[in-house]
Amino acid sequence: MTPVESYLADLYAVSGAGTAETSGYPALANLLNAVGGALKPKITAVIHPSNSGAGLPDGGFFSAKQLRQHPDEASLFKLKPERGVLEVKPVD
Repeated sequence: MTPVESYLADLYAVSGAGTAETSGYPALANLLNAVGGALKPKITAVIHPSNSGAGLPDGGFFSAKQLRQHPDEASLFKLKPERGVLEVKPVD
């Protein structure tokens, strides 16, 4: 199954069982990490990274190098997404 097919199947599996926006976060993270894992540099999507002053984004994109440089949890929570942020809205 391709990453997009898995994403759609996962969304279908949770449809009607959760909130319109947040119930699809795990499926979206899996899709983005499948795509990001094939990029150079590898990019990891983190759902709800810490607030860095502009509000709480739904997701953030971090390079593998950035994550390796901050292996402990305390410094990891202070990171700003190097590759951007994500805001998710329900389909309707």
